[in-house]
Order: sequence, then structure tokens, then C-alpha cells
Amino acid sequence: MNPTTNIAVRAAREAGRVVMRYFNRIETLAITEKQTNDYVSEVDRAAEDAIIDTIRRAYPHHAILAEESGAHDGNEYQWIIDPLDGTTNYLHGLPQFSISIALQHRDELISAAVYDPVRDEMFTASRGNGALLNDRRLRVSDQKILKGALIGTGIPFRDQRYLDEYLGMLKAMVKDTAGIRRPGSAALDFCWLAAGRMDGFWELGLSAWDFAAGSLIVREAGGAVSDIRGGSRQLESGNVIAGNVRVHREMVQRLAPHVPEAMRF
Repeated sequence: MNPTTNIAVRAAREAGRVVMRYFNRIETLAITEKQTNDYVSEVDRAAEDAIIDTIRRAYPHHAILAEESGAHDGNEYQWIIDPLDGTTNYLHGLPQFSISIALQHRDELISAAVYDPVRDEMFTASRGNGALLNDRRLRVSDQKILKGALIGTGIPFRDQRYLDEYLGMLKAMVKDTAGIRRPGSAALDFCWLAAGRMDGFWELGLSAWDFAAGSLIVREAGGAVSDIRGGSRQLESGNVIAGNVRVHREMVQRLAPHVPEAMRF
């Protein structure tokens, strides 16, 4: 594990301690609705502060893009942080949430850590060095076709402009797969894909901090990640498909007829 991945792990564990400290007393938290169906609590902010403090001690000149506090200026290295991915689950006591931290150098993701503090599962990746779950090397599934594959997704909940198109995608994917799952933390969905627990994933309207770390982990586990059209603008667009190479290719083809014109770039 390279030094920056070690720092990501350390920061994720610090945030995990903050998150779990409040998990059994959620009713005491101050909660704010940032926009429709998008909530932030004092835990999100405290966890983000813990992450940024850890990074700043190690790399004071790096830039940061964080969900709650936005962009922090720095050099050509940028940390992309989601201090609590799955806030809605967390606030309902549903134990499916994570901390997601990635480091990007110019246009390349180079380090990643996603931490599930409930299960104490730390997913990591360093560019060119593979992906790990704790100390075990990860590999995507060897599912060869979409038929029989288990697919993850996220149902649009903030921006619902393309809800009808999404429902068309959902109908197309349900047809002959083993099933569709919507656990509620995109960062963990990517990691479970990397671990072979799911075979594919797609979602519309994500933010970079939701899946930057997860996308590197999937790629380092041998998988493919693209935008909804099979291109490379997923971090920019937030519309993403991921899977093992064969399932990913078939998902791009299966979803193509339902992609709205505004996403056809």
C-alpha cells in the first residue's frame, strides 16, 4: 500500500469512529435538508473535519474536494471525500453506509479507501497495485453474461428529471438478470462489485465523491467503469456503469436505448 493510500485508510478510520459514536443516538443529531431528499447531519460535518485534519497533517499543500465543505485550494493533487455515503440510511438506523476517500493526480485516480465501519471492512486500491479488502486481494466476478447476473443500482432521489428514463432502464435490466439491488451507498456498491458480491452496477446523477474511490477499486480489481454511454466522462457527468468487463459491455448495450438525449455526449 502506498503512502497516500495509508493516509486515506487512517483518515477513513478516524471518520468511522466519529460515525459509529453517534449511530446509537441518532435521535439527538441536528439534521438539515440541503435540497429535496438530501440531508446532512452534524455527524457528516464532524467526520469530514476528521478526514481533512488527517490529510492536512500529512499533505498540507494538497487540494481537497469534500461533499460538505466544498473545494479547498491546493496543488495538482486533489482528495475527493464523502464523509458519510448513505446518510439517509444512517439517519434511519439502517446499517449500510460508508466513508469514501480518493486521491486524484491531475486526471488520474491514484489512491482510494472506502470504509464500512459497521462490518469493519476496509476496501483499498493504489493505481497499478490492485485492490484489497482488509488484507485479501479483490477480483471482480467471472459472470460471463448479463443473464443471471446480480446488478446494483441507485434510484434517483435528488434530481428526478430522468426518472421515466431510469424506470425504462430498470425494466430492461430486470428482464433476465438474477435481480436488482439498491442498498443505498454507491461507494459500497462499487466495492461489493470489486469483491464479486455483485456483477454490475449503474446509476444516474451521482457526484464525484460518491464513486471516485469506488471506481478505482473496481478497476484495480479487474473491472470496467464508464459513463452511461460507455465513454470516460463518468466523474464529470455522474452517470455511470460498472461491472466485470463482459457484464459491463452488455449493460452499456442494454441501457443505450433508454439513455435520454441530454446524456448523449
